[in-house]
Amino acid sequence: MKDDRINRLYDLLPPIYRMKDAEQGRQLEALLQVISEQVDLLEDDIGRLYDNWFIETCQDWVVPYLGALVGYTAVPAAGLPARADTPQARRLNQVLIPRREVANTIRNRRRKGTLALLEELARDVAAWPARAAEGYRLLSFTQALNHQRPHWGRTLDVRDGELLDLLHTPFDRSAHTVDVRRVNSARTMGYHNLPAVALFVWRLKSYSVTATPAYYLEAVSSTAGPHCYSFSILRNDTPLYIAPEAESDPAHIADEFNLPVPIRRRLLAEQKGRLYGPNRSLQLFRGVKQGDQVVQEPIPAHQIVVADLSHWHVYAPRPRTVAVDPELGRIAFPERQWPEHGVWVRYHYGFSMDMGGGEYERPIFQPDAAKLYRVGRQEMHKTINAALTQWRQDSNETAVAHAVIEINDSGVYVEPIAIRFKPGQQSLTLRAANRRRPVIRLLDWQTDQPDALTITGAQGSRFTLDGLLITGRGVRAHGDLAELTIRHTTLVPGWSLGHDCSPQRATGASLEIESPKVCVRIEHSIVGAIQVDPDLVRPLEPGDSDDADDTPSPDDDNVEIPVRPAAETALAARCRGIGRGVRLDPIRICIADTIVDATDPEHEALGSPGCPVAHAVVTIVRSTIFGRIQAHAVELGENSIFMGVMSVVRRQIGCLRFSYVTPGSRTPRRYNCQPDLVVQAKNRELLSLVPTRPLTARQRAQIQQAQEMEMRRVTPHFDSVRYGQPEYCRLSRYCVDEIIRGADDESEMGVFHDLFQPQRSASLRVRMDEYIPAGMDVGVVFP
Repeated sequence: MKDDRINRLYDLLPPIYRMKDAEQGRQLEALLQVISEQVDLLEDDIGRLYDNWFIETCQDWVVPYLGALVGYTAVPAAGLPARADTPQARRLNQVLIPRREVANTIRNRRRKGTLALLEELARDVAAWPARAAEGYRLLSFTQALNHQRPHWGRTLDVRDGELLDLLHTPFDRSAHTVDVRRVNSARTMGYHNLPAVALFVWRLKSYSVTATPAYYLEAVSSTAGPHCYSFSILRNDTPLYIAPEAESDPAHIADEFNLPVPIRRRLLAEQKGRLYGPNRSLQLFRGVKQGDQVVQEPIPAHQIVVADLSHWHVYAPRPRTVAVDPELGRIAFPERQWPEHGVWVRYHYGFSMDMGGGEYERPIFQPDAAKLYRVGRQEMHKTINAALTQWRQDSNETAVAHAVIEINDSGVYVEPIAIRFKPGQQSLTLRAANRRRPVIRLLDWQTDQPDALTITGAQGSRFTLDGLLITGRGVRAHGDLAELTIRHTTLVPGWSLGHDCSPQRATGASLEIESPKVCVRIEHSIVGAIQVDPDLVRPLEPGDSDDADDTPSPDDDNVEIPVRPAAETALAARCRGIGRGVRLDPIRICIADTIVDATDPEHEALGSPGCPVAHAVVTIVRSTIFGRIQAHAVELGENSIFMGVMSVVRRQIGCLRFSYVTPGSRTPRRYNCQPDLVVQAKNRELLSLVPTRPLTARQRAQIQQAQEMEMRRVTPHFDSVRYGQPEYCRLSRYCVDEIIRGADDESEMGVFHDLFQPQRSASLRVRMDEYIPAGMDVGVVFP
């Protein structure tokens, strides 16, 4: 816009003056451009000033000032607003002072005391969908015949399956005896009482999967026949979720259709027209041959039969029907009537945040003047390899420095992929289109060679994976690759999943790095184990010595250097990237907002085959690591959880701060990490109770036992540690506050740090106390 307006004052001059100015070197034009630039700045500032008058259009820093005009105050219990002007600080301030709550402050005060207002507060304050329920409506008592309440709690009917399904859920309608515990208790909550109001909030989101093939299970499962399919392309059992509907009435109390909850079998059977079909929560398609093409034909709702397919190898649907189990994500066709041309599904699954491959809004990055190659069923290139071939041909004809291959659907691409850069090809991005989730399924194509997605770099080349889900094998990078970026991508831990989400190749590496000078960046992704191959060779630089060594000196951390045979010495030198003909610096690996899952804390999450540690300098921020970290150095570990022993060679380099580190780890300096803080506090407490010194053996044993109990107390607990389950990697509500609020900004440690859930919860609890009727207790309940 600035370039378009830079000559607007000059264009107002009569042509004769512009002609004379051109003859004299355009000095007047240069002067008016400087004046126009200042006019543009002033005009933009006036425009922003007008926008800042309204809460909908104002800048983020103006929100608290507009809130002060209507008497809005932030919640001190949630934490203090950040003062730094960084993206992280801005996200925190948006949570502490929500724009939507400030906009609705006066409206909410006018509706104070109404039940539906609590649900709106949950959306305004914490951005959580919620359902409010009054405990006294579910109390068991004898009603007066003159004033009956048939919709209140009633005696349990064991023949009513729907009522039994909803028992002890936020949608419970059965009568209960009085629970004297308070609903807002900090210990054990009680719900069924006269003053109790429970606000059930859901932290999971419902994500869509559109027009993706169902997984055909006949070849991989002994308990499934040729008529069995899975909704998940990874063939694991996954509950299907409701696509929430917006509430039209402000006084309406949310029900299952308004919330991101799993679909129950009975609910789907009774509300099939509301849950199944176009623009609904799920839909099935079968392939139909039309000429030379296969088209997707929707399966009508009257053919859908809801069934329990837990033992689907003995279940036979009736002819011309399709059995669907929404709780397991399974599909069964009648025997000898399954579709010959494929099955496609559209459904929703649950997860905590926008991470890994998924159909959500994400930023798109690409170099300027990059050439775009589109891949998809309706595009010119039907396969990824076709686009790669075209890229190579174009590079031979004309220099294509930067290229982007974009997949425009959520289909499954089963093909071997080998990407090789040539001189002059500077960067290539393989990405999904926005709000798409394509799947690259790598198979065992070759019997004598690995079948990973391989990238062979040329000097200075850069490669990016963005928005994809890769299963079956991992990714291998070698050659002279300068940078490898993995963004919003899932490299399935364990390569593929079983029906119970167990990894099929628990020790398989998702990312193998064989490039000697590559910088690896992993952001907002889910990946398996990372292996750094030590077989790296590069000629010595002028002035280097082939006996140069970065081995720790005897005084470095009191490391004792043993005398080893020549073969072991050569192997150790190779693992450190040194030796005759080799002189390599450690590669850099930067991990942010990512889950690195080695499928077991005892497996290597980051290491090197055949070497004690990976020759890499690592930075890990706001991430959760399942597995052992074995690296040359950790430059920074921040707000992260390391569920595995960490072994670092260069302890004098870098630091760990505000993180959980598994006891027994060898790390750089630690600052405000757990369990160090609680162990030190317990040690000071116990030593203050012992008046005499030195300590006896019994006293030392008691102190050590107390420290071990503190270590176990602050160990992070997760709702699930298996990829493929909705609660994957989410901290349990029974996790201690030292972990839940252990980050530097009092948010939780780990990959879900940027959700700021402790701040949201604290703000919501305080706000609810302001808007409930007098004498009532309200509590936040996480189902």
